[in-house]
Amino acid sequence: MKTSNPSMVRAAARDNAEWCAVMSRSHGVAGEFGEQAWAAPARTPPYYPDAVTLVAGAAPDALLARIDTSVPGASVKDSFSDLDLTRAGFQVLFEAQWIHRPANGPADPPGLAWEVADDADTLREWALAWDDGNGDADLFRPELLDDPATSVLAGRSGDGRVGAGAVVSHGGQVAGISNVFARDGGPDTVWPDLPGVVHSLFPALPVVGYEHGDDLAAALRHGFEPIGPLRIWIHPGRG
Repeated sequence: MKTSNPSMVRAAARDNAEWCAVMSRSHGVAGEFGEQAWAAPARTPPYYPDAVTLVAGAAPDALLARIDTSVPGASVKDSFSDLDLTRAGFQVLFEAQWIHRPANGPADPPGLAWEVADDADTLREWALAWDDGNGDADLFRPELLDDPATSVLAGRSGDGRVGAGAVVSHGGQVAGISNVFARDGGPDTVWPDLPGVVHSLFPALPVVGYEHGDDLAAALRHGFEPIGPLRIWIHPGRG
């Protein structure tokens, strides 16, 4: 699928890179923004790329020179799905779609009780629900609460448990959603709620993100549109 809204894809890529930078800083890894990409010289936290392209046509050699490909798992978020990193030993991990919803789009009333996690205990509860027993809950550290452009959204079910959630990054032209999850009922439990919840917090901002698989299908069912492809590359390293 071709890019249908290039300016919105650029905004989504920048927002996502800002979120990756925030997550990396919370783990003591400092990346830098350049004209073509954000990149970190040391390995970033699990599930987070070492580089995110910000414009189409980024120069692969210059990009790869900014990250450490000797460490297993180095990865690149190819925001415009236009890089070929196979000659540098990278493999495609997965492909996805950027998604978009206008700020003034109609939204259904939420089915869950939503709140913004604003203390370490609530963030930990959220992280344990997001992780669902996989051992990665420590990825989300209390330092995230100090970032003014990050909101961790927790949706509570009738019994008071955190049953769904997402992260919203909102430092620029868009509100970017990521880490969307639902513990019970699958993605159709959380995606109908997100447009209205995000709009209530940031009414002037269009909502963007990227998804693939079942979550992409659910997002499209609930008012989002695909606006362009992206690709995640991973390097096996020399481990």
